[in-house]
Amino acid sequence: MSITRRNFVGLLGAATAMPGALSAQTDPVLDAVRSTLYSSRTDFEKSMKFLVERGSPDVVPALLTAVRYGRRRSDDITQVMRTLTGEDIGTDWFDWMIWQEKNPQVVPHPSLIPFKREVLLGIDQNFDDFLRPEYLQRDKMKIRLEEITWGGVQKDGIPSLDNPKLISASDADYLKDGDLVFGVSINGDERAYPLRIMGWHEMFNEVIGGVPVALAYCTLCGSGILFETQVEGRRKPFVFGSSGFLYRSNKLMFDRETHSLWNQYTGKPVVGPLVDSGIELKQRPVVITTWQSWKASHPKTQVLSLSTGHRRNYGSGVVYRDYFASSELMFPALVDQSLHRQKDYVFAIRQFGAARAWPLDAFSNTRVINDAIANRPLVLIGNPDKRAVRAYERKSNRFTASDGGLVDQKGGKWRLTEEALVGPDSTELPRVAGHISYWFAWDNYLGDTATVYRG
Repeated sequence: MSITRRNFVGLLGAATAMPGALSAQTDPVLDAVRSTLYSSRTDFEKSMKFLVERGSPDVVPALLTAVRYGRRRSDDITQVMRTLTGEDIGTDWFDWMIWQEKNPQVVPHPSLIPFKREVLLGIDQNFDDFLRPEYLQRDKMKIRLEEITWGGVQKDGIPSLDNPKLISASDADYLKDGDLVFGVSINGDERAYPLRIMGWHEMFNEVIGGVPVALAYCTLCGSGILFETQVEGRRKPFVFGSSGFLYRSNKLMFDRETHSLWNQYTGKPVVGPLVDSGIELKQRPVVITTWQSWKASHPKTQVLSLSTGHRRNYGSGVVYRDYFASSELMFPALVDQSLHRQKDYVFAIRQFGAARAWPLDAFSNTRVINDAIANRPLVLIGNPDKRAVRAYERKSNRFTASDGGLVDQKGGKWRLTEEALVGPDSTELPRVAGHISYWFAWDNYLGDTATVYRG
């Protein structure tokens, strides 16, 4: 079945949480909101009448939660939402979520916290690790509670790979030359992590070249970001997993020490005990490329074994096949498509106090782009056919392509490695960490704070 946003929402929307063990409620707004899922038709109608007469749109975020999980009453609920907002949006949960993102001035009624907790804990009691009431106060979060969305799985429903089994390139006969891999090299330790496996797990926790790292792969936004997990001032490296929640169609990962929720795209904690810690995970370079290309340039590489300890169909092109082939998003996110389509690929860098993106198709006519970020000169080498881009500092040099390497303006030949550009006199220009992403994720998370290469 082809995945579109509407039929996927329909599948997940059929799930209705069971009533949780709440203490007796005295808040009439909360009682009215709960009626959307649990009460008789008569009580439901009385409750909706009460909310309409009350006249405030502050209950719309809770009603929007009810639309997703109480679909047999969604038409009636959205009619109340239209009355309270004056908006003629229809009955589609996806469209109302976009409206909600556009209208941050609508501050949810306090009943949203107990109601959303009750609904989500009805799906998985382990969600309580992330959704403690003290974490969900508006001034304690870095994201909006009303935009946190269940992704269709329980906590660790997408299991991370922790120090997984690796094999040599010669033993990886399951891989096809055209299969894409995440290529990582740290201190000479070379690894390949096929996307056909990582799509099922979306996270690995490893030590590569003596450096503790985690690859956070959000299949929905097309981004795999390599983070250092040892943070100054903390005794042990963080170990990450997938929470089961999304924010604007991007996964919220969590650390197993504090159960804080983290934004996968920025490497920052957004809900929980670490919110005000000031922690931002340092990125490490990672490249997506074909298995053929990676093993040719890294013959001693290790690669993930199919023996992951989990039973999945790791076949080539299996995981998320329909989603990757579709131009639609599976979950709602507001995106400006005036210049780029929402699932166009970009190469994203957030370094040196700035953020900049280069559309992958910019490398169709030239494989080498001399550019800059925050007045820091960069050179980028890309191949859209392999979805591969690498970035390096270039100082005062300007480069052109030559025989698999680079030539500077004086004719000097430079060699590419995963760590640096190496010049004819052994001068090294360091690699700059970046990652591939769908346009919508870049635009949605960074918007006007970032710049985009125009070509």
